[in-house]
Amino acid sequence: MNTTEIYRRAVEEFGRRVEAVGADQWSNATPCTEWTVRDLVNHVVSEDKWVVPLLAGQSLEEVGDRFDGDLLGDDPQGSWKQTRSDALDATSDDDVARRTVSLSRGPTSADVYLQEVAADNVIHGWDLAKGSGGDAAIDPELAEFAYEFYKPQAELWRRFGAFGAEVRVPMDADRQTKLLGMVGRPADWSG
Repeated sequence: MNTTEIYRRAVEEFGRRVEAVGADQWSNATPCTEWTVRDLVNHVVSEDKWVVPLLAGQSLEEVGDRFDGDLLGDDPQGSWKQTRSDALDATSDDDVARRTVSLSRGPTSADVYLQEVAADNVIHGWDLAKGSGGDAAIDPELAEFAYEFYKPQAELWRRFGAFGAEVRVPMDADRQTKLLGMVGRPADWSG
């Protein structure tokens, strides 16, 4: 799988979980302790909204603060569907991964950037499923991708507060369980 395929599959997997959220579940807790289901979806919507202008060559300054605050409004699922559609359109050409995007850390390969956003969709898809009582099984290929993506940099992400303390898992655990443990999530999280 190339990077754009991975990103698109991760977005679709997250989207299936958004569409399964019940009207009474938006205030549920998630494994991201500071975020409710709504907060978590808003975060991912913001991340996926950024993909469109950054891949189009816009700078952070040009995008400004348009993706700050509540992006879900009165129709969280409708907001997600529009975001998903825009993000998938922006990545419909495999060549987008060859571009360079402007990030706060400087010019970055779009390939690396899309991997970061894809991995975030994968992990937060699991968070969303756990928070809304949905199917928390991660597509095995996406679990493998996210594990390999995060493995060399997990401690750095942890130092910056993006991951909690590593959760120890059995040596013979499946890839999903190892991924979750590495990013600080107990596989049996139940709220």
